[in-house]
Amino acid sequence: MLVWYRLLIALIALLGYCVVTKFSLKISKKQLLKTLGVGVIIAVHWVTFFEAIKQSNVSIALVCFSSSTLFTSIIEPFYFKRKIKAYELIFGLAIILGLSFIFTIEFKYLVGMVLSVFSAALASWFTVLNGILIKETKSKVISFYELLGALIVVSIYLLFSTAGDFSQFAISMEDLKWLIILGTLCTAFAFIISVEVMKKISPYTVTMSINLEPIYSIVLALYFWPESETMSSGFYIGAVIVIATIFLNAWFKKKA
Repeated sequence: MLVWYRLLIALIALLGYCVVTKFSLKISKKQLLKTLGVGVIIAVHWVTFFEAIKQSNVSIALVCFSSSTLFTSIIEPFYFKRKIKAYELIFGLAIILGLSFIFTIEFKYLVGMVLSVFSAALASWFTVLNGILIKETKSKVISFYELLGALIVVSIYLLFSTAGDFSQFAISMEDLKWLIILGTLCTAFAFIISVEVMKKISPYTVTMSINLEPIYSIVLALYFWPESETMSSGFYIGAVIVIATIFLNAWFKKKA
């Protein structure tokens, strides 16, 4: 349900932007089928990621999700017809090492961990596919039709899972406020930017940069709940490893 509202709000925001700016969402049939197909991957990715959080917690889900760098280092060369770079594999493993310092992983959350790793693999897959699509189509067009494809998939699932009981879609005004922020700023805007930047940088580098997310989460949690959130020494060690790895990747890319 969370993913459904997120997608719906993001699509409304994107459509509103395109209407106001008179931006054309025209797309060929071939590209439409491709982007809608990627939308299916995105839908399953988001559902499994939020379920991973429910089955474990935010910290563990984000640590396991950091494996997306490793997946991308393997998937990207296949689609871009290039050899796997040893340093990308090493950096992918270094990211996981760094984040493991930040959080203590407990195996009683095995289901959540497996779901998060599966979600990370899907995220890597659609990020690489977007790296290909951006060469042929504009980022706003890609984003709109991918989110539309994701919304269609989740809508069909909810139609069957709720047995047509639309009362289950009711949400409070407080939840709606946060969903609007999630749908517009954290989905519509962020999604367009993440696709747009792949005109200049590789899907691997995008995925690498997104692995700063756990650190942002810790900082935000400290801001919202200062009385219950503290920074351990492990956080600083892990943060340094993650940030250093991201800058090392940038250095290697520039040198290449």
